[in-house]
Amino acid sequence: MSDEQHEFLRLLGQMPARLTVEQTAWVLNCQPHDVPILVAARLLKPLGDPPPYAVKFFATVELVELIKNRTWLGKITNAVNQHWQKKNLRKKSRPLNNSQNGQMSRLPLNHTVTAAG
Repeated sequence: MSDEQHEFLRLLGQMPARLTVEQTAWVLNCQPHDVPILVAARLLKPLGDPPPYAVKFFATVELVELIKNRTWLGKITNAVNQHWQKKNLRKKSRPLNNSQNGQMSRLPLNHTVTAAG
């Protein structure tokens, strides 16, 4: 949001009607990459029916009401924590000799190359 928009809304004494993912994250005190987790868990609903890769907006009035609900805050905290726990567990359970693209490495990690001759 530009400084001019911010000043205009400050003079009106209200927040914008729609919030971006980043603004929504600010309100929730989380990271922008956590917002899609909350949408997938059906704890946040974007406005309209946006396609999967479209820019998402959230209703400010709805968000302001939700953040007053301690039970809902607990649910979003648990959803984010569970997501990252599962993701970290999957990361730890990968075999060490696999490359990032899923292909087996050609040389074992302890292999040394010696010069011939």
